[in-house]
Amino acid sequence: MFAVIETGGKQYIVEKGTTLSVEKLSSIKDSKIVFDKILLIVEKDKVSIGTPYIKGAVVNAQSLEEGRGKKKIVFRYHSKTRYRKLKGHRQPYTSVQILSV
Repeated sequence: MFAVIETGGKQYIVEKGTTLSVEKLSSIKDSKIVFDKILLIVEKDKVSIGTPYIKGAVVNAQSLEEGRGKKKIVFRYHSKTRYRKLKGHRQPYTSVQILSV
């Protein structure tokens, strides 16, 4: 059994026991999280598709940690004008473990 959830503007395929990193959620470490934007649920031969979401369906998860991803370098450059700008960005994330679908 697995489901497709939407959070942080992205879609993730999840099943029980899956650990994934999602866009930062405002939660406390080791707290329960409920994802209610479920796009698809597959149980053996039964497939439920939402329009756009499945009503009443939830995925329960537990917050494991919060952190920041690897640094991405942003470099702007204009040739022949001595223009160079260097910037870095680290995207915040929340690591969650799926408890039930």
